[in-house]
Amino acid sequence: MASRVLQTLGRGLHRTKTGLHPNGTVTGTVRSLSGLKSLFVRKVDPRKDAHSHLLAKKEDNNLYKIQFHNVKPECLDAYNELCQSVLPSIHTSPEYPCELVGTWNTWYGEQDQAVHLWRYRGGYPALTEVMNKLRQNKDFMKYRTERGKMLLSRKNQLLLEFSFWTEPVPRPGPNIYELRSYQLRPGTMIEWGNY
Repeated sequence: MASRVLQTLGRGLHRTKTGLHPNGTVTGTVRSLSGLKSLFVRKVDPRKDAHSHLLAKKEDNNLYKIQFHNVKPECLDAYNELCQSVLPSIHTSPEYPCELVGTWNTWYGEQDQAVHLWRYRGGYPALTEVMNKLRQNKDFMKYRTERGKMLLSRKNQLLLEFSFWTEPVPRPGPNIYELRSYQLRPGTMIEWGNY
């Protein structure tokens, strides 16, 4: 249809030195062009969903918490031994709906830093349940007190899984992992996800 409208318009024009001029009235053809615009321009309602909802798996699937602990350099070995004695017991206990996916020390970037990655099956409700139960666990509270004496600072982040990646699976070590952060321009997360 678009080619017919343009052909009709073309027959109604003749070329001169100053450009194209109509041979006669072309009002009917111009009206057809305004209808042509509606064929090619499609109005799309802007999405009101957050990108995290569009690209992430459902919130009740898995929620991850990554912990960054900056340890006093002289305490790193004692910190690692303390974590090795307490954290696996939380991981293996059926009372807590969480798993320790990985724990490691950094080699590059922040020195004397320990990183722990936890998975909470069941999303935010599972995280809340684990936090409430750990406050009642005397061994864990003792661990927190001892750990606090060894740390300079700590930081936690909550993470959702991207729908296009598989779950991280614990692997026997030793391994080297790379943590990457991307700073995207606003509105480009879907494009990045597709790429």
